[in-house]
Amino acid sequence: MSAALDRMLGALADPKRRRAIELLGERPRSAGELAGELGLAPPAMSRHLRALKEGGLVEDGHPAFDARVRIYSLKDGATAELKQWLVETEALWSHQLAAFKAHVESDA
Repeated sequence: MSAALDRMLGALADPKRRRAIELLGERPRSAGELAGELGLAPPAMSRHLRALKEGGLVEDGHPAFDARVRIYSLKDGATAELKQWLVETEALWSHQLAAFKAHVESDA
């Protein structure tokens, strides 16, 4: 497993961050909007957004009308490595469970 995937999984370990990802999946939002939706204080939301950025899941930008505001959105292609790891892990488990089933049934 790569370090980037480790950071991504670490960022997704928190339920508030997973909910933030769901909200950003609907549309880009400001940190204040996310904090309000999640019932978090601005400093706590800031920490969660930093973890999501370090995990490579979200990115931020400034709207043309106000450089003081940051708008957060999901990063395109961010979960490609995670999806590949899940496919490989599922195949491994399926193979292992099928082999175990065959072993148990052959001893019966």
